[in-house]
Amino acid sequence: MQRDELVDLNAFLAVAEEQSFTRAAARLGTSQSALSHTVRRLETRLGVRLLTRTTRRVSATEAGERLLQTLAPALNSIAEEIASLSELSEKPSGTVRITTSEHAATSLLWPKLKRLLPAHPDIHVELSLDSGLTDIVADRFDAGVRLEETIARDMIAVPIGPPLRMAVVGSPEYFASNPKPLRPQDLAQHRCINLRMRSSGGVYAWELEKGRRALRVRVEGQLTFNSASMVRQAALDGFGLACVMEDQMNEHVQAGRLIRVLEDWCPPFPGYHLYYPSRRNASAAFRLVVEALRYRG
Repeated sequence: MQRDELVDLNAFLAVAEEQSFTRAAARLGTSQSALSHTVRRLETRLGVRLLTRTTRRVSATEAGERLLQTLAPALNSIAEEIASLSELSEKPSGTVRITTSEHAATSLLWPKLKRLLPAHPDIHVELSLDSGLTDIVADRFDAGVRLEETIARDMIAVPIGPPLRMAVVGSPEYFASNPKPLRPQDLAQHRCINLRMRSSGGVYAWELEKGRRALRVRVEGQLTFNSASMVRQAALDGFGLACVMEDQMNEHVQAGRLIRVLEDWCPPFPGYHLYYPSRRNASAAFRLVVEALRYRG
């Protein structure tokens, strides 16, 4: 394969994945006109149209899709091989991109990364905070961080934190005029603060479990947020009961600003895992970050 052919194929791959000449040009660091010329040159050489262009988007033709299915894994493999050459360097280097929820980033990733990175100035880490279920392959992330139960089985999953628990809490002011719930059914008599999930758009049903009884309780209340920190703040301000991660409430419970209830209905569950597809030639930088984040109990 000639060097120009590899350049042309890489240009086609970028446009097909981005579905836009503008975004692909920014990704490759070239001009839109130069990129368009490169793709036309490839189509002329192959004698077939690879992309359909409209005013709103660019999409692959049937021939383009066939080429894309073969090309993407091959070029990704080449990129991994090149990245693996960092093994020959004395210092691990390169960028590691991770998609994660804000809670995992602040409670687990950053405390560990801030200890790792000063000793490795050639490693660059990009954290993308997103509570949705990001496709790490399509969006070109090296890894993602999510709860174990949400990770696809074909991914490699590495535990990075201890088991988690939920906590149902309310403020002393709220309980001054409302009885404490003793069982999940009592929540129907309470004002509760709902959390709308950014990934699905649905409202989180409180997951409560005791022994062999597992319940998903739909609660009612005046407030709904798509931010756990806002749910916590509303509970602190006396607007009702909240069901949030235990570690986000411990400080307030210990200080008496919040009171915990239904604790026997909140058992621990597997915590956050770092996940990524199988990588034969992962860079030294990536492996170092994985080991730094790994939970050792």
